[in-house]
Amino acid sequence: MTDINNINCPVEAVISLIGGKYKPIILWHLIDKKLRYNELQKLIPKATPKMLTQQLRELESDGIIIRVVYPVVPPRTEYFLSDFGKTLIPILNAMCDWGNDFLENSI
Repeated sequence: MTDINNINCPVEAVISLIGGKYKPIILWHLIDKKLRYNELQKLIPKATPKMLTQQLRELESDGIIIRVVYPVVPPRTEYFLSDFGKTLIPILNAMCDWGNDFLENSI
């Protein structure tokens, strides 16, 4: 869980929660739907299983996503944004808009 006592800047607060190689991408894919682990793995093929699991656990620990495990055989696990995680949607949309502008102007 993120230690907010050592944060000195609002931007640092955001980065401490969603900074990471794949966290923003995971959150982007979860904006409007629940996804299973395998679906996330297909959407983010560069993430190793270990890294994807680590990033998901950190997001869950910080209360940004919710993980639900269904007791079936084989077990089914779904991830989705918590209400707190949904407050990041405007930030993710702004990142997407900025990224689109950057890509369009860099070509």
